[in-house]
Amino acid sequence: MSRLLKEYNETIKKELMSKLNLKNIHEVPKIYKIVLNMGIGEGKDDSKLIDKALEDLTLISGQKAVKTKAKKAISGFKIREGMALGTKVTLRNKIMYEFLDRLVNIAIPRIRDFRGLKENSFDGNGNYSFGIKEHIIFPEINFDKIDKVRGIDITICTSAKNNNIALELLKSFNMPFKNKELN
Repeated sequence: MSRLLKEYNETIKKELMSKLNLKNIHEVPKIYKIVLNMGIGEGKDDSKLIDKALEDLTLISGQKAVKTKAKKAISGFKIREGMALGTKVTLRNKIMYEFLDRLVNIAIPRIRDFRGLKENSFDGNGNYSFGIKEHIIFPEINFDKIDKVRGIDITICTSAKNNNIALELLKSFNMPFKNKELN
């Protein structure tokens, strides 16, 4: 069992239950998946860029990534239906908690000029999305072997009913949000 999952089961569940005034242990929100997405706009011209991004995302996530393909043709952008345009991976269970642990404790502190994540990036249903401009903040990426610095979109899907409950859940996992009082 990963360290973060063990901490969630032993301490975070009880703290959230008392903080949110929940009566049943099964009402406590949880994270059920994390989706990583890397869009490669130049991939329409060179398929080797997609393969390199696929390799990088597989290293970062610890799970095999898949290519995302265009759903329909757009002639203005010279895109044909079925053309590979990016990569994605969906993490669940043990791998998800290990990735979240590395993200919060290792990768996010390595972001240049980082002042905290925005609290208004929730979608209304308790899911949180944010982007990272440089994928080289992850220690799995060898800086000497990368061809180009790419961005990653990360979506954390929770079972929370609204944004406030999801915010409390992510704060209990030590996600570094901006303090409104300091600004």
